[in-house]
Amino acid sequence: MTAADPPMSVHSRKWTNPLAGIWRRPLTAAALAVVLAITVAVVLAPLLAPHPPLAQDLLHARGGPSASHPLGTDDLGRDVLSRLLYGGRPALLGVGVAVSVYIVLGMSLGILAGFLRGWTDRVIVAVMDVMLSVPVAILMLAVLAIFSQSNVAAMLTLGVLSSAGLARIIRSSCIALREELFVDAARVSGLSPVRIMARHIFPGLVGLLLVQVCLFSGIALMVQTGLGFLGLATPPPAPSWGGMVGEASQVIEQNPSLLFVSGGLIGLMSVAFGLLGDGLRDLTQDRRRGSGGRSRRPVPVAVAEDAGEPSDKPSDGAVLAVRDYSIAFATAQGPRTVVDSVSFTVNAGEIFGLVGESGSGKTVTGLSLLGLLAPGGAATGGSAWLAGTRINGLPERELLRIRGREIALVSQEPMGALDPYFTIGSQLSEVVRRTGDAAGGKDAVRQRVRELLTSVHLRDPDDVARRHPHELSGGMLQRVAIAMALAGSPKVLIADEPTTALDVTVQAGILDLLRSLRDERGMAIILITHDLGVVADICDRATVMEKGRIVEEGPVEDIFYRPQHAYTKKLIQSTPSIATTEGRIA
Repeated sequence: MTAADPPMSVHSRKWTNPLAGIWRRPLTAAALAVVLAITVAVVLAPLLAPHPPLAQDLLHARGGPSASHPLGTDDLGRDVLSRLLYGGRPALLGVGVAVSVYIVLGMSLGILAGFLRGWTDRVIVAVMDVMLSVPVAILMLAVLAIFSQSNVAAMLTLGVLSSAGLARIIRSSCIALREELFVDAARVSGLSPVRIMARHIFPGLVGLLLVQVCLFSGIALMVQTGLGFLGLATPPPAPSWGGMVGEASQVIEQNPSLLFVSGGLIGLMSVAFGLLGDGLRDLTQDRRRGSGGRSRRPVPVAVAEDAGEPSDKPSDGAVLAVRDYSIAFATAQGPRTVVDSVSFTVNAGEIFGLVGESGSGKTVTGLSLLGLLAPGGAATGGSAWLAGTRINGLPERELLRIRGREIALVSQEPMGALDPYFTIGSQLSEVVRRTGDAAGGKDAVRQRVRELLTSVHLRDPDDVARRHPHELSGGMLQRVAIAMALAGSPKVLIADEPTTALDVTVQAGILDLLRSLRDERGMAIILITHDLGVVADICDRATVMEKGRIVEEGPVEDIFYRPQHAYTKKLIQSTPSIATTEGRIA
């Protein structure tokens, strides 16, 4: 790293080997082994071949396998194994040439178009459109006629024309990658576009590139052997895999084994390329989910299966009760507990706060009540009761029944909860139809959508329903997200940091809205937040969490005026304030 380069931890991602973990997938590893073994054997053909590829032995024509000819001989007495080894050279040379051009040209055009955008993108996209419109087969035949049956020229043409497809794929991924925060940080650090593309964009595209290269290699092999079958690119009597298939097809009735050997080898390589591409695609997807590069497989979490004690059920007036509730995630070192034996009760018509800094376990607790934990997470102990029904451990079918109807969620980022391709009205209509809260057809659903948007204090609900998410402000999007959560008239509403991304004025409006909804509907609201000012403004009771444990619980006045735990006191002291007035909350 030079002095001009910013620290890798600021804006770059840790380099991960795209082939890491391939040996834990037997089918993918076998495919890679087949490709490598055949390639090495073809490269070492002068050392491994028992006979020259053109040597004829007419006395042993069409002979079967023997010590001298392990795979037999063809119609002219030439050794089949030797011809397969030497015949693989033009085939793999052609594939190598096509793939090399495919990678260099496709990656260069894709990254330049996706990262630079503007007129560069428009010119490159226009060039790619022209390349994709050219008939590949006709142009390759013309090149063969012009360049005297040159295998390299023909496969070079295939690589150039096919690179447009790779460039389109790379461009799409690069457009998304250039919006990442680490790329913005690299720009701010003063790195040139070339260095950013080389050090920060290209590594993120290697996994996708390997998948496309494997798939294209299979296509290139079929094209090259197809030319050989027609007697092009590698004219007889020079050995080639395609040419051997053509020769075998002429004597298929007299010696069918020739076609099985030569055609089987081509099919084996094509299937191996396909399986290798599929395996690398799966590895890339696993790595994106955060599980691809681990040295060991995660140890599964043991899910709690006890039925719970009758005393765990909520008392009268309590709509939600959590008792000795624990949550763990599977890691390579074993289950890791992130929430440890928490207990709390939420009454109907109450606004209950879950307070703590980032990583305290408050959001995980809320998501687990809806059965929305990330893969590898599970409730490992205790119980959670909603209106007298135990909800942790329910099958997915039962969770689908209660989500939205009994308990609902308002996410921290409303833009992530709304589909940018559909209008607000269509998305709300879908939720209304699913929850069954409106009967009578489209008119009833439309009226219900209007009522929901009106209930969250949006002044022109018809206009809002016609708009897409990107046309609304952050405060309006948050109100839409709340309206979606209210579609099924839930008993409990979990609001996960609903005001974090909003300015103070809009934040106050959202809090007033939640308060009025509580008063009008009598629902219980669980407010997950790290902002003690929000807790003081709206909550009736609150629970303070630290490192997955509850350290303090009680009425809001007691927590703020008479905190008992040292962590609670530190949280209060760390709250920003214009002026510090002892004994009062600003």
